[in-house]
Amino acid sequence: MPTRLGTMLDRFFFENGPTLGMGVTFSPKVDTYETEKSYNIDAALPGLKQEDIKVDFDQGVLTISGERKFENERNEHQYHVVENGYGSFMRTFQLPNAGDANKIQATFDNGVLHVEVPKDGRRPSQHQIPIKSGSKNK
Repeated sequence: MPTRLGTMLDRFFFENGPTLGMGVTFSPKVDTYETEKSYNIDAALPGLKQEDIKVDFDQGVLTISGERKFENERNEHQYHVVENGYGSFMRTFQLPNAGDANKIQATFDNGVLHVEVPKDGRRPSQHQIPIKSGSKNK
C-alpha cells in the first residue's frame, strides 16, 4: 500500500512535468558566433561520448548528429519523471561562402562540442570532420 508521501510524490511528478514515455526528445543547445578569423559553433552534449557524435559537411551545410541513450537496462529505479531528452538528434547549419571547409576543426571537452570553421573562401562539396579530444582553449 502506498504511503501518503509516496502518493503525494506520484501526484506531483505526474501533474508537473514530462514523464517517461511521453516523448521527451533531445536537441542539443548551441551557441553560434563569429570572430575575425572563424565561424564557431558550441553544442552542449552532456552525457555523450565523443564516439557518439558525428560532424559532417556537405555542400555548404555542417551537420552535427548523434544519439543520447537512456541507460536503465537493469531497472534499478522506478522513474517518476524524466526531463532529460534522449534519442537521435541532428542539427544543421548553413555555412557562409567565406568558410574554409577543408580546415574545419572539431573538439569535444567536458560535454561541449566546439566546431571552428576558418574564414578563407574555399568550399568543397563533402567530407566528414574528425573530432579531437581536449579543450578549445589549448
